[in-house]
Amino acid sequence: MIKVILCDDHAMVRRGIRDTLCEAVDIQVTGEASSYAEVREALRNTPCDVLILDINLPGRSGLEVLSSLKEADSKVRVLVVSMFAEDQYAIRCLRAGAHGYLNKAGDPNQLVEAVRALATGRRYVTPAVSDMLVSHLSEPSSDNLHASLSERELQTLLKIASGRKLSTIAEELMLSPKTVSVYRARLLEKLKLSNNAELTVYAIRNGLV
Repeated sequence: MIKVILCDDHAMVRRGIRDTLCEAVDIQVTGEASSYAEVREALRNTPCDVLILDINLPGRSGLEVLSSLKEADSKVRVLVVSMFAEDQYAIRCLRAGAHGYLNKAGDPNQLVEAVRALATGRRYVTPAVSDMLVSHLSEPSSDNLHASLSERELQTLLKIASGRKLSTIAEELMLSPKTVSVYRARLLEKLKLSNNAELTVYAIRNGLV
């Protein structure tokens, strides 16, 4: 039996994923989480072969979950299931330690197929992501300035683009306001922009939000 933990901050999304997986006789959902802290706790106390993880979590993101699992040399296989388009986040997630990537708008049958693939030690990506990986290998440089952002810088960009103040961002990321201001300054420099409004427009134009 493949044991799965679900991590998404929307209860209705978790229910939809759980209902899809419960139709498979060889998959058992053993736990659920809605935040970084909850998924860490679940992984410590609940049997898990595959973690289904959303990127967009409150506070510390799913990318940080990937980072912490990678640092701990965890044996748990991670399938990122996100609302964000593959062309913006799939490669970043795979680099961060994910073993597969699916868009939430995809075919539910792919979810079961992906979980089974990860449980047997394989990776799972859609044909579209596979094509991107081949293109990325043959052309490693990227025209997207945001490809050079660190995970913290990307998080800061997304939160600024969603209208949050720096003080709110600092609280959500559990950082000091000064540190968040440093990330903002780096964003402006790397993206060659001047203010928060331009950061927001950049994020929207590039499909990051």
